[in-house]
Amino acid sequence: MRLQPLLVSLALAVLILVGLFVLKRNSSNSVVVPPAPGPITINHPPRDFEPVWENLDAYQNTITAARLQEMIETVYAVGDTWKEVINIEPEQATIQTDKGSYVLKLLPEGAEMPQEVKRYWNDGPLQGLHIAIDPGHIGGDFAGIEERQFGFPEDKPVREGEMTLQTAKRLKPMLEEMGAKVSLVRSTNEPVTKTRTKDYLQMYRSVNPGVPDGLLMPYATRRFYRRAEIVERARVVNEELKPDMVLCLHYNASSGSGAWSNPSSPVLVDENHYHMLMNGAYTSGEVLDEGDRFQMIERILQRIHEQEAAVAKVVAEIFVEETALPPYEYDPNSSRAKNVGGDPYLWARNLLANRSYTCPVLYFEPYVMNNIEVYARIQAGDYDGVKEVAGKERPSIMREYAEAVAKGIKEYYSGGAE
Repeated sequence: MRLQPLLVSLALAVLILVGLFVLKRNSSNSVVVPPAPGPITINHPPRDFEPVWENLDAYQNTITAARLQEMIETVYAVGDTWKEVINIEPEQATIQTDKGSYVLKLLPEGAEMPQEVKRYWNDGPLQGLHIAIDPGHIGGDFAGIEERQFGFPEDKPVREGEMTLQTAKRLKPMLEEMGAKVSLVRSTNEPVTKTRTKDYLQMYRSVNPGVPDGLLMPYATRRFYRRAEIVERARVVNEELKPDMVLCLHYNASSGSGAWSNPSSPVLVDENHYHMLMNGAYTSGEVLDEGDRFQMIERILQRIHEQEAAVAKVVAEIFVEETALPPYEYDPNSSRAKNVGGDPYLWARNLLANRSYTCPVLYFEPYVMNNIEVYARIQAGDYDGVKEVAGKERPSIMREYAEAVAKGIKEYYSGGAE
């Protein structure tokens, strides 16, 4: 009886030694598996815009508190986030900046606002009015890069940047015949900026050491065509051309059809529409961004929206008469768009182009390029006169577009404005 406990103890001891031996062996032969990496955060290089708040000193005592607040609430801001960075009092508005605050002195309520304020643009007449035409996007080999190209393999590719340039070249002599001075912001299917994706890839590498180029390339590409190209066009407009108005020409498309997600096999749709954009509807994040906030205030003080809205109302009416296009419908509660004046064709949105050009900007978005009839008209190309396309006698779509814009501009400056 005394031997049995001893044998049990010896057996347990042997089992423990064997277990330790096996555990040690497995440990020495095991492969250490690193934990799964977390999501990689991409750092973005600084933007190429620095607000100079002192430039707004020229607008001291040129606007009342009520008018400033009205413009922010009805046109320029979505929601009340702006109140976190702009404090409007009867005698002054205090605007937060990255270095403290900027104080804008305001006119007393009831005081008459000055007729003229500092700006490089004028509001008419049409004779001698300087109009810059900005053909949206780029074209050529760049159309695929900026995701503005699609078409069936047997058809010629639909490239928005090439179509806008053709339309601009149609529109230019029409406006010149009316007495306007007209400049093209771009006249070829090449970018206006001299920089390219490779330049921004290097910038992204510098602030993201160790991150593979494959992850950085999409950001560098977008920095090239979505920002650098537009910023350079804005420099040309604001520093070289200094026009009285910019006409940004674009064509629309239905992204819901899958047309852009598979550009070599588009889906044609029935929907077709038109709308025009003016600057406004700054989102909460944009209002909190110092650069965007500066440009918003600058546009208010230069009274750009008043001129944009007046011209756009007349131009949109004539455009619809010429094309019979229905309005594009934004969500009434959209966080990125605000209707202007109750007109179903007029909307405010904060786009880089219509924010960066410091003069009135009419941003056109007619025709759905992957609409069945529109696609057929695009395939027919640009031509003089009319011919049968999709079962109807029609002018070329570029010609129709250009004539509708020209007639609208003429109508406004000949007294069509209310």
